[in-house]
Amino acid sequence: MKTVIIKYNAGNIRSLYFALKRLGVEAEVTGNPDKIRKADKVIFPGVGEASTTMSYLRERELDKLITGLKQDFLGICLGMQLMCSFSEEGNVPCLGIFPSKVRRFEPASGVKVPHMGWNQLERVKGKLLDPCMEGGYVYFVHSYYVEAGPLTSATAFYGSAFSAAIEQDNFYATQFHPEKSGYIGSKILKNFLEL
Repeated sequence: MKTVIIKYNAGNIRSLYFALKRLGVEAEVTGNPDKIRKADKVIFPGVGEASTTMSYLRERELDKLITGLKQDFLGICLGMQLMCSFSEEGNVPCLGIFPSKVRRFEPASGVKVPHMGWNQLERVKGKLLDPCMEGGYVYFVHSYYVEAGPLTSATAFYGSAFSAAIEQDNFYATQFHPEKSGYIGSKILKNFLEL
């Protein structure tokens, strides 16, 4: 099975690469469209800013490539947000795989921005996460969030409920970082590889 991690102008690739290696998977990190197209599994990680990253993807036509993929595809953090229709971060149209919007957390009493640290998964469903993960803790680092909606496969609460995971057809995404989320995160990556 060929697994690729999409290389683009966003960080967080190294820790994901090593998390997959611990699972026995030697993923290739590449921005090459042919290699991405031919992979069995594609992972789209990211730590960065939405509008500059979307510009980068469009300049290289990776936006069209990603939306046309038929194999299992996993977006992580910024990768999940870019899979949505629109982001308030730079007020930019995104890939439109999910019809959701990305909003900025509003600072309030007890709500610091960014949301950083361990938080619980709630309302777990779908194919990527196991029901036993309900109430489990995963690791988040983000200032923007995806609204909860019909495609949400898990929520977390930070001032209000937001999408911790989303899935539709062959596209899966997590706002949290499975590669930094201990046993649960490792199990989620394993689930994705075994879909």
